[in-house]
Amino acid sequence: MERLNGGMEFSDEEIGQLIDTLISDTCPQYYVPLSSRCELRKFLFNSVRRLDVIQELIDDDSVTEIMVNGMDGIFLERHGHLEKWNRNFDSREKLEDIVLKIASGCNRTVNESDPIVDARLKNGARVNVVVPPVAIDGPVITIRRFPDHPILMQQLVQWNSLTAEAAQFLKMMVEARYNIFISGGTGSGKTTFLNALSAYIPEDERVVTIEDNAELQLHHVKNLVRLEARRANEEGENEVSIRDLIRTSLRMRPDRIIVGEVRGAETVDLLQALNTGHDGGLSTGHGNSPRDMLSRLEMMVLCGMSEIPISAIRRQIASGIDLMVHLGRLRDKSRRVLEILEIDGYDIPSGEIRTHPLFEFQEIPTRDRNKINGHLAKTGELKNVGKLERSGLLLPASDN
Repeated sequence: MERLNGGMEFSDEEIGQLIDTLISDTCPQYYVPLSSRCELRKFLFNSVRRLDVIQELIDDDSVTEIMVNGMDGIFLERHGHLEKWNRNFDSREKLEDIVLKIASGCNRTVNESDPIVDARLKNGARVNVVVPPVAIDGPVITIRRFPDHPILMQQLVQWNSLTAEAAQFLKMMVEARYNIFISGGTGSGKTTFLNALSAYIPEDERVVTIEDNAELQLHHVKNLVRLEARRANEEGENEVSIRDLIRTSLRMRPDRIIVGEVRGAETVDLLQALNTGHDGGLSTGHGNSPRDMLSRLEMMVLCGMSEIPISAIRRQIASGIDLMVHLGRLRDKSRRVLEILEIDGYDIPSGEIRTHPLFEFQEIPTRDRNKINGHLAKTGELKNVGKLERSGLLLPASDN
């Protein structure tokens, strides 16, 4: 670090050469084996140029979540199970430097007056940072790491997340431009499933993705526009919200609009887009069940337009969303599609949104309660087949 403080900008290659020189000068070859020298080189480079000790976890494909609880320890999730890592930051100052490096990499600021920040790493990993005084025991970093290559629906079928029959049904729904909303709890796999579902979008369409932090990977779509929200600066200015991005996307001549997740008033703009001829939309939201998700959507609309009667909101939801897919993380840590249902319109007498189950997860009891055995069973037929007929995927019934 003393040699790097000369004010010069060093490239990664130059830093690597400098580290090699220092190792050669201080670690005689006949005392230190080559494997240890390589490990030391990697450790020093990560400490200077990358994210120090957690870089090793970020580069590990088997790690899906990294949790830094101040100086108290680093935890990771691997194959659905949490474990404490046997390494830690050398000092609180080093941890604070890493926090600033993560925030500055996304043009975000984090300090005592603005102690919470959402960001992403270069590899697309989602990062949440909380610093003192909100975080009492020191900076807290939570990193949700996504696979380097998008997980496709075929892989989810192989992992028993859903059946091949349900996957084929969803493929037809996406191609026929049904509006699909994905719900589920934290860590249930909503973003992964949205990515897999998006792979069914025809590659010749113009797609606009709108996210808080860009995470979606639609490599097969050539005419792709990726939009990312921006928080206000320290003066409270220059914010670009999800609502702003949805509104401007309507002027971009999109064939489809994909909103990574709705959390608040932007739900109003999403429903208005889905109800004004922008079919084929996809989005996600946090909910314990499809019915709970519908209630949450109502509350989120009220956050944006509190003067609208609840009946009008429910009509907009029933008209805008065609299908809901609900995901869950079960007690054996597996992530499954628990339900696929059709939104079957608004029932005037009861004032409720009608739903029609199409697939439901059915568990088969076993002796081992910690192991889930079951499958996604078909429980109903799609009623509203108009979009399928218009797309040519389902021919009208013959009079004969």
